[in-house]
Amino acid sequence: MSSQNIPHQTISIDAATEQTFVNTIRMLSIDAVEQAKSGHPGLPMGMAQAAFTLWSRFLRFNPQNPSWFDRDRFVLSAGHGSMLLYSLLHLTGFADMTMEQLKSFRQWGSKTAGHPEFRHAPGIETTTGPLGQGFANGVGMAMAERWLASHFNRPDFNIIDHYTYAIVSDGDMMEGISSEAASLAGHLKLGKLIYLYDNNHVTIDGYTSLAYTEDWAKRFEAYDWHVQSIDGMDGDAVQAAIAAAQNDPRPSLIGCKTIIGYGSPTYEGTPHIHSDAVGEEELARVRKKLGFPADTRFYVPDEVKAVRQQFIDAGQAYQSAYDALLAAYAQQHPEAAAELQRAVAGELPTGWQDALPTFEAGKEMATRNAGSSVINAVAPVIPNLIGGSADLAASNKNTIKDGGDFQAGSYGGRNFHFGVREHAMGGIVNGMAYHGGVIPFGATFFVFTDYMRPSMRLAALSGLHVIYIFTHDSVGVGEDGPTHQPVEQLASLRAMPNMTVFRPGDANETTEAWRTALTHTSGPTLMALSRQNVPTFDRAGEGLGAAAEAAKGGYVLYQSEKAAQVVLIASGSELGIAYEAAKALVAEGLGVRVVSLPCWKLFEQQSAEYRAQVLLTGVPRLAVEAASPFGWERWVGNDPAQGDVIGVDRFGASAPYKRIYQELGLTAENVAARAKALING
Repeated sequence: MSSQNIPHQTISIDAATEQTFVNTIRMLSIDAVEQAKSGHPGLPMGMAQAAFTLWSRFLRFNPQNPSWFDRDRFVLSAGHGSMLLYSLLHLTGFADMTMEQLKSFRQWGSKTAGHPEFRHAPGIETTTGPLGQGFANGVGMAMAERWLASHFNRPDFNIIDHYTYAIVSDGDMMEGISSEAASLAGHLKLGKLIYLYDNNHVTIDGYTSLAYTEDWAKRFEAYDWHVQSIDGMDGDAVQAAIAAAQNDPRPSLIGCKTIIGYGSPTYEGTPHIHSDAVGEEELARVRKKLGFPADTRFYVPDEVKAVRQQFIDAGQAYQSAYDALLAAYAQQHPEAAAELQRAVAGELPTGWQDALPTFEAGKEMATRNAGSSVINAVAPVIPNLIGGSADLAASNKNTIKDGGDFQAGSYGGRNFHFGVREHAMGGIVNGMAYHGGVIPFGATFFVFTDYMRPSMRLAALSGLHVIYIFTHDSVGVGEDGPTHQPVEQLASLRAMPNMTVFRPGDANETTEAWRTALTHTSGPTLMALSRQNVPTFDRAGEGLGAAAEAAKGGYVLYQSEKAAQVVLIASGSELGIAYEAAKALVAEGLGVRVVSLPCWKLFEQQSAEYRAQVLLTGVPRLAVEAASPFGWERWVGNDPAQGDVIGVDRFGASAPYKRIYQELGLTAENVAARAKALING
C-alpha cells in the first residue's frame, strides 16, 4: 500500500467561503506589513489563490504533528513573501502560529521573521530569502525522498511516498543556483517535485522587462521538466495543473500568471507593492475592495475560522491512516522499521564508533586519503550517510565503495554526482538535511567554497547537520596555481557563526574530525583536507598527545623536557612542519611546546583554564598556517614581541608545492628561526 493511496482528505468549502479565505490571507499579509512598516505584501496577495488551492486540495500535512515524516514538503523559495506562509500556518491550525505572532511580524523575538527561518515555528520547512536557495533545497528534499523510498519501501508498503512543492518567483528564476539545481533535477527525473512559479513580471527595481526577457518555459523544457502556463488567479486552473504535474514522471514547473498585490486598487500590478507598506489610506481601499469591515486589523471571519478545524481534522486523519500503515510495516519488516525510526530520529547506530579507523604511525598520508578511509570504514555501519562531489570525486576521495550511484530509476545509490554545480550542491545537501532521515555530505576543492558560500551560510544559520569535505586546502595544491589555491577562505569560514571548521594535522586527527562531524548535529562541520602527504605522528613512541584530544579543538602535541620558551601553534599540513622545527630547536637546547589547533570553534568552547594550560600564558607564541594570518592574533596576541604568525598574505603561485612552501617561508628552518627571534626578544 502507498501512503499516497491513503484517501485524500477533502476540505469541504463553497466558492464564496473559499474566496473569503483567500482574501483573508491577503488581508492578514498586508495588515502585518503595514503594522511592521516594512515587508513584502505583493507576493502573498498575488499568490494567495494558488497557495490556498495547493494547501486545501493537495498538500498532505498534520497541523497538530508538523514533523509527521511522510508529510508533503512545502518550500516558500520566494521567502520575502513570508506573510503568505505565516497566514497559511495560522489559518490551517498550526498552534504556534498565533494571531499575536502575526501581529509581531518582523519584531524582536517573534516567530514571524522578515524571511522564514527554519525551527522558528513548526511548518517552516526551510530558511529562505536569498533567492534561489529554496529552489535548490526542494531538489534536495525530493532526492532525499527518493533515496529513502528506495531503501525502505517494500512491495506492499510504500512507507516513504510524498511530494515536494515550492513557490518560486521571478527572482528565484534569475539566480544561477536555480539553473544549476533545475538541470540536475531534470537529469534525475524527480517526478515528485512540483513548483508553482509566481510569474508576476515585477521585481524590486521595476518590471522584469528591465533584465529578464528569456523564454523561461523553453528553458525548463530543455532541462527536461514538465512545463505548464496557467492563470494563477484561477483555483480550478491551478488544481488541474497540479494534477497534471503529479501524473508526469518529470519535475514540474507551473507558471502562474498573477497580479502582484492583487486587491490594492492603486498599486496592484506595479513594483510599488513588491516590498513597501502601502499606507493607511490605501489599506482602507484594499479592505473595501476585498469586502472586509472598515477600521479592522487582523480580522478573520467566522466562516474562515470554521475551515481551520477541517484542516486539523484532515491532518489527524492522514496521521491515523499512516500510523496504521506504519504499524503493519513494522510487523512485517521489523528490521527496516527500526532502521527507519533511527534514521528519522537522527540517531547513529549503537557501536558505530568502533568502526572508526586508527592509522599506522610513520606512514605519510594526505588527509584527503585518510578521509576516504574513514568514510568507507563507517559507511557500512551508518547506512544513511550519503553524498557526493561537484565532479571531483576522484580528487576529493569521497566515493563510498560499492555504494552505487544515485541516478534516475536507480535512486538507492549512495554516491551523488552533482556535476560542476557547487552552489546547487550546497543548496541541495541543505535540502536533504532539512528533509531528514539522511546524513548528507558535499565535497569539492576548498577554493570553490566561494561558489557555494551562500548555501553554507544558510546551513549554519539553520543549524543543519551537513558535512563538508573540502580538499586541496592550501597553497599546497601546487602546480594548479593561485586560481586553485585557497588563501583567505579558511579565515572567512572560521568567522561564520555556527560553522565548525576542522583542519586536521594528520590521518588520526582526520578520524577525530569525522567523529565530530557525525556527532555534531546542531550545525554544519567543514573538513579542510590536504592534497599533499603529511606525516602520521607516532604518538605513543614519541610521547605525543593523543589524537582524540583534537576533539577539544586544540591540545598539546609535543612538550620538550625543558620548560617551553616558545609555543608553536599549527593546523593541518603545517603541524608536521612545526613539529620538525621544534625538534631542531630542542637539539639546540631550547624548550619548545607544539600545539595542534585543528578547530578554533571547539577550542573556544573549552574552559579558559584549559586554553591557558595548552597555550601557556606568558610564553611567546608562533602560529604557522598556509593561509591568511587574519584572526590568529586571537591566539598569539597583538604584541609582536610576544606573538608572531607565519602565514600567506598573498595569492599563491604555480609550482611544485615544496617550492611554494620554501618561497613563502613555510619551512621548518624558517619556523625555527622566527621562534628563536621571539625567544631572544
